[in-house]
Amino acid sequence: MFLGIDIGTSGVKAVVLDAAGAVVGQGTTALTVSRPHPLWSEQDPEDWWRATTAAVQAIDPAVRRAVRGVGLAGQMHGATLLGADDRPLRPGILWNDGRSFAECEALERAVPELHAIAGNLAMPGFTAPKLLWVRHHESEVFERVRTVLLPKDYVRLRMTGDRASDLSDSAGTLWLDVGGRRWSETILDACSLRAEQMPRLHEGTEVTGTLRPDIADLWGMGEVPVAAGGGDNAAGAAGVGVVSDGDALLSLGTSGVIFVATRDFRPNPAGAVHAFCHCVPELWHQMSVHLSAAACVDWVARITGASGPAELFERAEATGPGAGPEIFLPYLSGERTPHNDAVVRGAFLALDNESDGGRLAQAVLEGVAFALADGMAVLRDAGTEVEKLSVIGGGARSSYWGRIIAAVLDTPLVYLRGGEVGPALGAARLAQIAVDGGAPADVCAAPPTSHVVEPDRAVADRLAPKLAQFRAAYPRVTPKQKEI
Repeated sequence: MFLGIDIGTSGVKAVVLDAAGAVVGQGTTALTVSRPHPLWSEQDPEDWWRATTAAVQAIDPAVRRAVRGVGLAGQMHGATLLGADDRPLRPGILWNDGRSFAECEALERAVPELHAIAGNLAMPGFTAPKLLWVRHHESEVFERVRTVLLPKDYVRLRMTGDRASDLSDSAGTLWLDVGGRRWSETILDACSLRAEQMPRLHEGTEVTGTLRPDIADLWGMGEVPVAAGGGDNAAGAAGVGVVSDGDALLSLGTSGVIFVATRDFRPNPAGAVHAFCHCVPELWHQMSVHLSAAACVDWVARITGASGPAELFERAEATGPGAGPEIFLPYLSGERTPHNDAVVRGAFLALDNESDGGRLAQAVLEGVAFALADGMAVLRDAGTEVEKLSVIGGGARSSYWGRIIAAVLDTPLVYLRGGEVGPALGAARLAQIAVDGGAPADVCAAPPTSHVVEPDRAVADRLAPKLAQFRAAYPRVTPKQKEI
C-alpha cells in the first residue's frame, strides 16, 4: 500500500492506495488562511505539520501499518523561510498572496532573460518575488534565511529531515531553469540567494529519504521511503493519467487550472500561461491558472446562507444557465491567466430587484467558467489543442457545473471515479513508482470513467452574450497598479 499526502490551502488530505490502485483509507484535516493586510495571504507552517499528522492518524491503523511508501503533493509557490535551526522565521507566504507586484517589475528589469530561463512572467504568486519583498521589507528576516522550502517540502523536512523538492513544484518558484531542470544561478543571484539555500532537486518519482523513526512511530508505520512527489496540479495530473503529450485536465479546487502535458518545454509568458516541469521525467506542462474557482462557491454559499456547496449547486440548477443578467467576476484573490493582475478584485455586476440567492449562485458558476474560457483562449493562441478535459478537485462533485463549463469551453469533460481525491492520489502513485518501479504511463493510468459531459450548444448560445459582457468588464474594474 502507498500513502499520498496533499498539503492544500484549505486542508490536508491523506489517502492510501492498495496494490490494485483502489483507495482503502482517507483522512482530511482543515486549514485556515490568515489575511492580516490587503493582498496578504499566509499560513503557519506548523499548522501544515499538525494537520498532516491528524490526517494520517485518521486512517485505520491496520491500513497505515501496511504502507510501503509515501508521496507528497502540495500547494505551489509558498515561501517557507527557515533559519539555522530549521524553524520558520515568519508565516508562510502563499500562492494567492499579491503583495509583491512591485518586486515582480524589479525582477523583470534585473533579469532580461527571465522569460527564456524560467518560462514564465514574474507574478506575485511565485516564490521569487516574495523573497524580494521580504528582503525589502523584512531585511532582518531575510538575513537569517538558511533554507527556502515550498509547503509540502517543509512537511517533508519534518518527516525525513531532508531538504529536498521535486522539479514540478520547484518550477513554480521562478528560480528554476525549467528547460534544463536545474536551479538558475542567474535568477537566484538577482534575488541575493544561493543554490545552497535551495532544496536538492529530484524527479517526482525518485526517493528523497525515509520516514524518521519517531515519525514512523507517531504515525504507526514503518520507516518507509518518501518520494519527491509533485506540485498539486502535476500530482493531480499523475493521479488521473495525464502523463503523456497532449493529455489535459481541469482542476476545480480552491483555484481553477487547465493543465496540458507536453513532451517539450513550451513557454508562452505573453499570455500569462505557466510552463513548468511535470512530476514525471522527460515531460513538461502548460497551465492556465485562475486564483479562485471552488473558493468562489464556498464564498457565495456563505454570504447567501447556503449550508454548503451542495445546496449552492442545487439553487443554481433550479435557476438555470443565463436565467438572470447578473455577471460575476471571480477575482477574489486577483488573477493570473491571462491578466497577471494581483490587485483586481471580484465583483457582481447587473444586479437588479429580482436578484436572489439562486441567481447569484448561477452567476458565480458562470463567472468561473468564463474565466476558464479566458485561460483556454490563450492556450489555444499558443497552439495547444485540447480535445477533452479530465476533471478533478472538489468541484468535480457537481455535474451541473460541468454542464456550464463544457458549454462555455466547447470541450467535453470526462469525470473519473475517485477524481475528487485529486493530488493525494497522484502522490501515492508517484510513491509506488519510486518504490516498485514501472513506467508512469502504466502506473498512472486513468481511473475508470464515471460519465462524460458533452458541450451543450443551447447552453453555450444562451451564455455567449454574458461571456462577452464578462470580458468587457475586466478593464473597467481593475485599478491601476501604480495607484495602489
